[in-house]
Amino acid sequence: MKVHFVIHEAFEAPGAYESWAQARNHKLSYSRLYDGDVLPPSGEDIDLLIVLGGPQSPATSREECPHFDAAAEQALIRACVASGKAVLGVCLGSQLIGEALGARYKHSPEKEIGSFPITLTEAGRAHPFFADFGVSLVVGHWHNDMPGLTPDARIIASSEGCPRQIVQFGDLVYGFQCHMEFTPDVVDLLIAASPAEFVVPHRFVQQPAVLRSNSYVEMNNALFGFLDSLSTAYYKKETRIT
Repeated sequence: MKVHFVIHEAFEAPGAYESWAQARNHKLSYSRLYDGDVLPPSGEDIDLLIVLGGPQSPATSREECPHFDAAAEQALIRACVASGKAVLGVCLGSQLIGEALGARYKHSPEKEIGSFPITLTEAGRAHPFFADFGVSLVVGHWHNDMPGLTPDARIIASSEGCPRQIVQFGDLVYGFQCHMEFTPDVVDLLIAASPAEFVVPHRFVQQPAVLRSNSYVEMNNALFGFLDSLSTAYYKKETRIT
């Protein structure tokens, strides 16, 4: 499987997504936008597009952040969706998927940073891709916003602070507002890059010492199960087409 990562900032690393792809011997490619890389011209050479998070929002302009082109990323997302590729967005990436499909992103009711439980909806509990999640699962968070909902979108999971934690936009298209890719190394990068996030106490913001003490193994394993299911579904669809 050819997996392409769109990475907005060095401190928003692919973490467990990259570990999964490497362990399955998938072919990895990257657009490290912060380092001057460009986006692929199309989705032709991609099986799974993973668009990661960042401090930007879909409304961030080129003037505000020269290496971030929301319109270009949305065009790539639409191209991949139209050609039947698997697409997964994380945090900002999930909001860009919604925008690409015509749904405006929104501010989340609560800011969330840390490890807090998400609860699967009825649709989520019935979805075979999320069999490893149980009814509730503690996962990572680092956000202020959430994705918009298209008419056909289904909310798979929510949290006390955010009603749109996981959204299914299509059979092979998913948005994860939560950060199930967190590992200790990824969390350290985010803490170092965002000291201002911890100045004002908030009920859904854990301090760095707590963030560093959290275990991310269970959620990583649940993510791997989801990704295995997604890739299997993609291969089955490709087999039917060919």
